[in-house]
Amino acid sequence: MPENHRRRLHDLFTHWPAGRIDKTSDARSDQTTDQPMSEEFEHEADEAVPVPRRKRGIYLLPNAFTTAALFCGFFSIVQAMNNRFEYAAIAIFVAMVLDGMDGRVARMTNTQSAFGEQYDSLSDMTSFGVAPALVMYEWILRDIGKWGWLAAFVYVAGAALRLARFNTNIAVVDKRFFQGLASPAAAALVAGFVWLTIDNKLPVNVFWMPWVAFGLTIYAGMSMVSNAPFYSGKALDVRHRVSFGVVLLFMVGFVLVSSDPPLVLFGVFCAYSVSGYVLWAARAVKGRRSRIFGDDDE
Repeated sequence: MPENHRRRLHDLFTHWPAGRIDKTSDARSDQTTDQPMSEEFEHEADEAVPVPRRKRGIYLLPNAFTTAALFCGFFSIVQAMNNRFEYAAIAIFVAMVLDGMDGRVARMTNTQSAFGEQYDSLSDMTSFGVAPALVMYEWILRDIGKWGWLAAFVYVAGAALRLARFNTNIAVVDKRFFQGLASPAAAALVAGFVWLTIDNKLPVNVFWMPWVAFGLTIYAGMSMVSNAPFYSGKALDVRHRVSFGVVLLFMVGFVLVSSDPPLVLFGVFCAYSVSGYVLWAARAVKGRRSRIFGDDDE
């Protein structure tokens, strides 16, 4: 090493302030010891374990059926405004079929979600709450003035209350039964009456026909908020084996429906709409007080 470099290094260490290195190291050690050890470990743990990002998105298949049912409900309203009531009633039945498929598809494909449940309820309110009431009012209830729109409102309110109660009582209600008439069945009862009357060209201008529609609408709306147990059909699993007689029964049902759809469908849903009250009365006569909906069946 050159002589001048050696001399510069000697002068540097010779004139360095005493204790500067020690103070600097002490300051660093103080800064290190002031910080709690737990915070250091927590910081390292946060960096070592990444926080999983929440997945955003919805399941396409079941929500596609729900959207199709919602479209049918909206289409029914549009057709009622254009005085094409037969198409409006048929659209409600199509919405009912699609609504029954979305839940089963979600369970079969394991694609249930909280979003799907809420979306299905909003779709049901449109297709089976607002649409049937508006179709019935535009078709015949407007002829009796305020009583007509009051009946339509009772139906809409009953559908809204029924859907709200269904969403809050999912964990309480027996899966085999509905608490009150299901909104799709109530909509089929109202729309079926419109379809039956138009298809069979029954007299509409007679004075008693609007009041029959009034009573049917009130009955459907009040049945939705009743405590009568209506069979849900959820115990039927399409993935299980059935006997040949059950398949034959379904074939006979398809033949009957195809022979006269409005008459057969309206008759089926009329029978279903009173089945809950028959079961309710039978349980009361037998003295059975088992809890189906969390409360005594009284």
